[in-house]
Amino acid sequence: MPSAAVPAFSIAAPDLRDTPVIFSSPHSGRSYSDAFLAQSLLDARMIRSSEDAFVDQLFSAAPAYGAPLITANLPRAYLDLNRAPDELDPALIDGINRPAHNPRVSSGLGVIPRVVANGRAIYRGKLPLSEAEARIARVWHPYHNALRRLIDESQARFQQAILIDCHSMPHEAIESHVRPGAQRPEVVLGDRFGAAAGREVMDRVEAAFAAAGLRVARNSPFAGAYIAQAYGRPSRGNHVVQVEIDRALYLDEARIELRPDYPAFYRLISGVVAEIAGIGRIPLPMAAE
Repeated sequence: MPSAAVPAFSIAAPDLRDTPVIFSSPHSGRSYSDAFLAQSLLDARMIRSSEDAFVDQLFSAAPAYGAPLITANLPRAYLDLNRAPDELDPALIDGINRPAHNPRVSSGLGVIPRVVANGRAIYRGKLPLSEAEARIARVWHPYHNALRRLIDESQARFQQAILIDCHSMPHEAIESHVRPGAQRPEVVLGDRFGAAAGREVMDRVEAAFAAAGLRVARNSPFAGAYIAQAYGRPSRGNHVVQVEIDRALYLDEARIELRPDYPAFYRLISGVVAEIAGIGRIPLPMAAE
């Protein structure tokens, strides 16, 4: 188990929260305990292959533009915060009856993942149900309780909430989804085909990335998973846009190290963050003469 000293999440809060926008990074946690690594078949580098490495850093300018940023501290390989807490894999967890067909669970990518990238098994055998339940209680519920509070605070203050759910995708992830000769997108935005975010919000998020010179696609091959499904209610003013950024733009994927030109890409994304944070911004009151 990870050390109890490592909290499930961190929140970087702005000095003044003047926008309904919230940024989240549920897959960039990188606190791997010795005990967890000892459970695994994988070495310390290979187990990181499903991590959205450094996405929390990439979006870390959010508080400077009035928006909070909530980030996971513990890794996706340990628990996936973008899954429902009942997406338990009977091939990994003892005592779980086989559920109704769920493609994510069947592929080993439930709330307690069985595999990392390219289907590589994490564990030597099964885990007891008690351990899965303990991870969910210690990591999943605290993160989602905090995320819900941030959404409720935006609703109370701004009458809407706009959650930008930040992820990265392997460079080859969209290879099979691009027509021959067509340029591959560098950013894929997912709103579950309009079910998770209003059109105006989605248009403005897309415009922010496009204005930065990035090629943007919508909903293919990533339309949004649990977080978009659970929190996106545009009819109630709750909007969720999942953002997937090509890792090759800022990361040496083989070494899981930032590229030498990362600072320039960070500045570019910080500009995008500033534009997105402006959606629904409440003007500050005029100072008295």
